[in-house]
Amino acid sequence: MLLHLSDLHFGTEKSECVHAIQQFCWEQQPEMVVVSGDLTQRARLRQFFACRQFLDSLKTPYLVVPGNHDIPLYHVWDRFLTPFMSYQAFFSAPERELESEHFYVIGVNSVRRRYHTRGHISLTQIQQIQQKLSEAPANKLKIIVTHQPFYTPPGDPHGVKDCPVLGKMALELWSQQQLFALLHGHLHQAVVYDLNQIYQLQATHPVLDIQAGTATSWRLHNNIPNGFNVIHPNHQIEHYIYQEQQQRFVWERNWNLG
Repeated sequence: MLLHLSDLHFGTEKSECVHAIQQFCWEQQPEMVVVSGDLTQRARLRQFFACRQFLDSLKTPYLVVPGNHDIPLYHVWDRFLTPFMSYQAFFSAPERELESEHFYVIGVNSVRRRYHTRGHISLTQIQQIQQKLSEAPANKLKIIVTHQPFYTPPGDPHGVKDCPVLGKMALELWSQQQLFALLHGHLHQAVVYDLNQIYQLQATHPVLDIQAGTATSWRLHNNIPNGFNVIHPNHQIEHYIYQEQQQRFVWERNWNLG
């Protein structure tokens, strides 16, 4: 299984959720952990350090990508000259790959210093990711991770302003390489969409947009509880939420779109 966390926002983390995720990993032993951005609340060194300690404590291979909260907001000079300096001090390059027995995951940095929340995918990234997908093992689920989602429904208060620029172009090419899913956070909600149906990508299979809420922060949107997703090799997707009485994450529902 793959454990999909997002929007940890260290600096606003709830210790009970942190401990519950540690317990879940120690009991379930996922193949890998993927975190789709916003590791910190304000990109401070002590927040990155706490997040790194937490992820290392899971004793599981992990892949992270930066979110818009992981570059300086108030230090404008640092934001424009060295936006990822603190992130890279703890997590190395903002783009890398991770492979396990059943999954091949590509981290894509969709965060730009010029935007506060909206993401951006460059032409170079589109070409590089397409090449990586074409060379990925055919027997493994191919997954891309970015912070911003590639779809928000009509009427959503966030609208397209939180979807990456050139995202649709990227999807049209990536979906031709047997892409299974894209993992995101950013909106602090747990939903799954079939982008093939929404955008008529002409892929021969569903291309899923899997969004996760905040796993550990008290910064909840619309009172949506802390939660995370679990993805299984058989395409089953599970959503877990934190149960205060039990002090653990418990299964809430399944999605079966793959």
